[in-house]
Amino acid sequence: MLNKVTLIGNLGQDPDVRTSPNGTKIVRISLATTRRWTDRQTQERKDHTEWHRVVFFNRTAEVVEQYLRKGSQVYIEGRIQTQKYQGKDGQDRYSTDIIAEQMQMLGGRSGGTSNYSDGSQTAAPAAPATPQAPSPMTPGPDDFDDDIPF
Repeated sequence: MLNKVTLIGNLGQDPDVRTSPNGTKIVRISLATTRRWTDRQTQERKDHTEWHRVVFFNRTAEVVEQYLRKGSQVYIEGRIQTQKYQGKDGQDRYSTDIIAEQMQMLGGRSGGTSNYSDGSQTAAPAAPATPQAPSPMTPGPDDFDDDIPF
């Protein structure tokens, strides 16, 4: 079985930083990825932005807290995790997050990249190839509005 997610996108807001009761740093971000295409009939450019909830732990969480801000572009590898909980009305609800296992900051002031891993894997995978240039499918900081659905 394989549960693997790869995303390149931009933060929709500054990271949300918390610390668990046992002292583990937990950082959540909302990441926007955008698919763009041209409608074949109208030749109109269209796009659809998808929002992803991404969670970081330990050292990677510290790096995200320190260096990432709203609009930052990142490359993330991780896995999907869905949790079940009860809402205030007693109904079952579900929350789906991406648990980040590896993160690279893209498009920094120096134009370089930095690679961070949560260190939980027993065998570290080879570092993913860094894109040569931002994809036309990847939004810039001004390509989405600030209305985050969560």
